[in-house]
Amino acid sequence: IFPSLRGNVLTRDSVNHLLRKIEQLAIPACPSLATKRVTPHLIRHGTAMHSLQSGVDITVIALWLGHEDIQTTHVYLQADLAMKEKALNSWLPLKPKWPGSNPATKSWPSWRRSDLTLSIMSDRKR
Repeated sequence: IFPSLRGNVLTRDSVNHLLRKIEQLAIPACPSLATKRVTPHLIRHGTAMHSLQSGVDITVIALWLGHEDIQTTHVYLQADLAMKEKALNSWLPLKPKWPGSNPATKSWPSWRRSDLTLSIMSDRKR
């Protein structure tokens, strides 16, 4: 997929080697990288997630990733908290009446583990 300086295709080992070098160069700017492992799959997943968050249609992402079945992409691209909050806010004009919500701006409270959240969840189990 990636061409080398000589015009050949980079091997998996070459890509991993380049990632290690880039990782070492990036550690001074982002010290937490020293405890993480950057892999081609991580970059692939991150790119797909950023595309999804930017509004790229999931079918386009599935094609870009080479997935024959979109269900594979649905499993691969799990919604993050910001996406869930955006979806929740799109359900308004339901005016939330829970503590911490703001009906004037139609915004939901920031969700944290609280007595209210726990009571709502326990009611759902019954």
